[in-house]
Amino acid sequence: MCEADVWRFRTIASMTFTLLALETSSSLCSVALLTVDAAGSATLYSAEHDGTAEHAERLLPMADDLLAQAGVKRSDLQVIAFGEGPGGFTGLRVACGVAQGLGLALGIPVIGVVSHLAVAQATPAAAGDVIVVALDARMGEMYVAAYRRAAQAGATDDLNAADTASEFVLTPLAQPTLIAADDLFAWAAADAGVMADMRPILAGDAWSAYGDRLAWPQAWRLAPAARPHADSVARLARAAWQRGEAIDPSAAMPRYVRDKVAYTTAEREAGLGGNPKAQPRAAVVPYAARAMTPDDLDDVAQLEARLQQFPWTRGNFADALQAGYDACVVRDEQGLLGFCLLMMAPDVAHLLVIAVDDSRHRQGIGSYVLEWCIARTASRGLPAILLEVRPSNPGALAFYARHGFAQIGVRKGYYPAPHQQREDAIVMKKTLAHAPAHHG
Repeated sequence: MCEADVWRFRTIASMTFTLLALETSSSLCSVALLTVDAAGSATLYSAEHDGTAEHAERLLPMADDLLAQAGVKRSDLQVIAFGEGPGGFTGLRVACGVAQGLGLALGIPVIGVVSHLAVAQATPAAAGDVIVVALDARMGEMYVAAYRRAAQAGATDDLNAADTASEFVLTPLAQPTLIAADDLFAWAAADAGVMADMRPILAGDAWSAYGDRLAWPQAWRLAPAARPHADSVARLARAAWQRGEAIDPSAAMPRYVRDKVAYTTAEREAGLGGNPKAQPRAAVVPYAARAMTPDDLDDVAQLEARLQQFPWTRGNFADALQAGYDACVVRDEQGLLGFCLLMMAPDVAHLLVIAVDDSRHRQGIGSYVLEWCIARTASRGLPAILLEVRPSNPGALAFYARHGFAQIGVRKGYYPAPHQQREDAIVMKKTLAHAPAHHG
């Protein structure tokens, strides 16, 4: 176990409810396993690792270690919860993708929990207190939300017996949105209705990140809760489960509130720079991955034919589905955006086809689909993914390299080419570090 990892667990008796929670919306990668035994006693197992660009590698191994500590198999899980954001773009997709992959593989639902709500849940407060959660969005911006804590009649939870947070519910005063750090107090007054005499509690890491430019009133109170944690996601997801709010894994989506990550070259040449101010959006990212079905085959074959000079046919895709290959499609209200097809061998996954509508390139859809493949592979307990790509496709080579694939060989004359010629294939491999052992 890495010294940077922190583990907390208690032994438990037989379980009647098991929930796995994942949170990767910040640099803190955390996992929690919540179990409830036949007597109604709840136990929380928890693990965390603080580090950047490591979430995809660490998340599932951490989860499997918790399951082993609790004597729980993946097949025993009843629901997967994940921190849906807002937060870091890549981190959000890791937790969502893994939750979606596990949910689809195990045939169980998922629950998304807002990152700010998880921070507010972990903030000590009394009935009537207002909690302003500000999370660092970098580039001089922050994700903000506000909640009022109200008493919950008859609330009991032996998991939190010493935690007053279990006695309350949180009512949103303002849903998460993105603002410039300098606009914080104007937003708090105008959008959340938070005034100085309310003595609000301040939570989240933005208060320290921008502390040199945020002179809040002396009566306002700073709380220790800084970043979302899977512990709180698990507690909130348990309540959501009891309210019947679990959803099908195919509907799971991160919550993005940043409209743009950077200006285009043309916008920069026009004098714009830095990060554009994103406007609040009620909706999350407007597309989702789900398992491919026979009803998708016409659209899939049409997109494949439009993108490829030597495409797979509808019959090829139908045969792959019939053979049990793993496949997903990504759609929005306008139609099919992309798809992929995976073949699971005993020791490796083989990415056979991946495609994104050329009118929707550079919108993160390809990365979204590829992360579905990675999560799906990891959920099967396989250690690596293989794929082939044409040397004449430098864009694809660069795309895979950015996502951790490395060249391991060349297949001579693998692809058909114009004029009855053949083209080599570059074989690339991504190893899933700390690949988990397969659990029933």
